[in-house]
Amino acid sequence: MLWNVYPVPLHSFMMNRHTPIKKARQGRYLIAEPMLLDQSFNRTVVLLTEYNEEGFVGFVLNKPMDLYIHELVPELPESDFPVFFGGPVQNDSIFYVHTLGSRVSGSLHIAGDLYWGGDFDELKALMHSGSVNPQEIRFFMGYSGWSPRQLEGELEEKSWVVLEAGSIDPLNDAPGTMWKKVLLHLGDDYKIWANAPKDPMLN
Repeated sequence: MLWNVYPVPLHSFMMNRHTPIKKARQGRYLIAEPMLLDQSFNRTVVLLTEYNEEGFVGFVLNKPMDLYIHELVPELPESDFPVFFGGPVQNDSIFYVHTLGSRVSGSLHIAGDLYWGGDFDELKALMHSGSVNPQEIRFFMGYSGWSPRQLEGELEEKSWVVLEAGSIDPLNDAPGTMWKKVLLHLGDDYKIWANAPKDPMLN
């Protein structure tokens, strides 16, 4: 199954905003624990955008690349829409998460006002007309994917903390401080995580 991509070709559940929960689900967030040293996921915050029988799809929210979307898709107007590293899967394709809703037909609802994918030609027309701003959409190169059992195993190993939808503003929270800020909000038990050195050998 191919998800909505280019060029081939996400209702909130309001609990305590920063209370860790056990079950991964569409619209929730994965917060990497500091000893998760995989370069794709070290100190990352991942938005889970879809779950089906094949597993989970998500996007890393806090790894901006030194690229703007028009540099990868020349038919888009020159702009200040950055591209983020979404994950190690299918990283020759562009994906997008947005709050445009029905303005882009075919968009898939994630949670709250968040959607992903949709008709790229319609999105392109909106961008050419100046009707979209960077606070409404985020572009990703590649995505993150897990089989159901794979992610369950990683959660049992405590590689991730799961947070509810609404605990993060994925399109506006500053990427550079997102991971640490979330951990500090989780309380004293997680402050040691937030202040852990990037290189565990320095601890």
